[in-house]
Amino acid sequence: MLTISNLHAAYGKVEVLHGISLDVPKGKVVTLIGSNGAGKTTTMRAISGMIKPKSGSVTLAGKDVTGLDSHRIARAGLAHSPEGRRVFSTMSVTDNLLLGAFPRFTGARAKGNISQDLERALELFPRLKERQHQLAGTLSGGEQQMLAMARAVMLNPEVVLLDEPSMGLAPILVDEVFRIISRLKAEGVTMLLVEQFAAAALNVADYGYVLENGRISLHGPAESLKNDPAVRAAYLGGGQSH
Repeated sequence: MLTISNLHAAYGKVEVLHGISLDVPKGKVVTLIGSNGAGKTTTMRAISGMIKPKSGSVTLAGKDVTGLDSHRIARAGLAHSPEGRRVFSTMSVTDNLLLGAFPRFTGARAKGNISQDLERALELFPRLKERQHQLAGTLSGGEQQMLAMARAVMLNPEVVLLDEPSMGLAPILVDEVFRIISRLKAEGVTMLLVEQFAAAALNVADYGYVLENGRISLHGPAESLKNDPAVRAAYLGGGQSH
């Protein structure tokens, strides 16, 4: 569904990604874990068109989208819930969600039943339902994170990129975010998840990749990565069980 092949990306002359390859099959959740500065967010930005890759390819549902503008990649079916939320603070919750469906209104993506999907998004995120008429800027950080995720789902995308959905959230909201990711997975939503909480990410994912200094150092089924001594030592708090 989403295939990254030998991707190189840089900021100016500083190369951050040194030829990474990964695959996100349809209906699966794949997680990319790694320490700060490993290149996780850069990977997401290079996939979604926020930065242009130097070389390599990004293929979405069989279509080469390498280096296209972000809005064209979104039309092709890639939804990006970026690090740091980025909601439209002066618009209502409902209007933020409808903006997520914008390519469906313009005919760039199959329209489907937008009002039904809006209802479904609000059911999936009950906190948003209670606040659907509030301005997004008045929501708590956790609620804004849920809004960014729900807005991504409103595209009716082929693949959702979730970049650090739990960043800065209280533990109770982190649990809520992962419950929602599990529900989306149960509905067959294909996701690439970048997450600082490696244990939680591996619990919800089917497959994982470990990124170190802009290179994939290890990959495999999430279950086997959870039990890998090197992964446990580096990302799962030593030998503690989770």
